[in-house]
Amino acid sequence: MPKMPEKSRILRLKVWGENACFTRPEMKVERVSYDVMTPSAARGILEAILWKPAILWRVTQIDVLKPIRWESVRRNEVGTVMSTDCATPKKGSGQTGMYIEDHRQQRAGLFLRDVAYTIHAYFELTDKAGPEDTIIKFQEMFYRRTEKGQCFNQPYLGCREFSAHFEPIAHDQPLPAPISTGRHELGWMLHDLDYGGEAPMPRFFRACLENGRLVIPPFDDKEVRS
Repeated sequence: MPKMPEKSRILRLKVWGENACFTRPEMKVERVSYDVMTPSAARGILEAILWKPAILWRVTQIDVLKPIRWESVRRNEVGTVMSTDCATPKKGSGQTGMYIEDHRQQRAGLFLRDVAYTIHAYFELTDKAGPEDTIIKFQEMFYRRTEKGQCFNQPYLGCREFSAHFEPIAHDQPLPAPISTGRHELGWMLHDLDYGGEAPMPRFFRACLENGRLVIPPFDDKEVRS
């Protein structure tokens, strides 16, 4: 009996949009984006299209397809989230809700504009996979859903207001050409959150864009640090 593959082939997905903001965590007040999409943002897009407890996505490379352009925006935001108390009717009045004027804040943001990327990723089966779950089954499901534009929720480029368009790149199709700008060190970049402990911990890696390609080290690589 042939041995079943333990992980999928490398799957490629093209994503694009008018704006993006992959927020740098060291910026406490104003939103400032990384230069390119982070691995965690790419994983979020893939999970918005196909996620099951039986699979775990691993992003290996992100290609930048358009020149990196910036846009400075000042906008109004609400500086809090609605609590469950706000949804409970007040005694006597029966009123619910939150008055956003009491929490409105004006923030500046430095966003990316007119972006496009190719995400390279594979998935592994987890210990929650049942006997009916196979790599081939989920690979075919991925291609079927992306070709039809299906998703569990709208994929976004860092912030939910920046919707992402997407389409698959079949294994026998040529890849879109990335920008060719030589080598650029991007400094420490968020890789993803480590959920193995009591609280999620961010892990970072030294990002380097070489001729438009950002190679992502494995999450457990020694170069990825908390």
